[in-house]
Amino acid sequence: MRGARVVQKVSSTRAFARVAPHVVPALDRAFHRLTKGRVLLSAHMLPGVVLTSTGARSGLPRRTPLACMPEDNGRHWILVGSNFGRPGHPAWSHNLLAHPEAEISWKGRDVPVTARLLAGEERAAAWQALLAFWPPYAAYQARVEREIRVFRLVRRQ
Repeated sequence: MRGARVVQKVSSTRAFARVAPHVVPALDRAFHRLTKGRVLLSAHMLPGVVLTSTGARSGLPRRTPLACMPEDNGRHWILVGSNFGRPGHPAWSHNLLAHPEAEISWKGRDVPVTARLLAGEERAAAWQALLAFWPPYAAYQARVEREIRVFRLVRRQ
């Protein structure tokens, strides 16, 4: 897993935080479109989804490729509003707070979900699992004063 450690180290840097938000989502959107939803380029580092949320102010659909931590054999997903360790909360997290019903593209399938912001002990437990899953989240949290938002997405019937 030496390669994974190198990727984690690089993704923890401030330089990565400056560049990645502009490059990674654009590449992910292109690969997702070209492969009809089957491939996210960033999924070679972490599992990923494409979140379709409703804009908090605009009410328009917003598609955002995101890393995730699958739970319960892909029946739940944890999303982290790390914003690559940048100061503000990412726009998609505002959208989920305003409109928790959303959809994700997971392994080429569209899945309707409901998002819930985690707090208290539930957030603390999820955060510990996230740090074991992707240690750079600790570096992201250390760089910002805000508490990074953590959401659990649950499949809707």
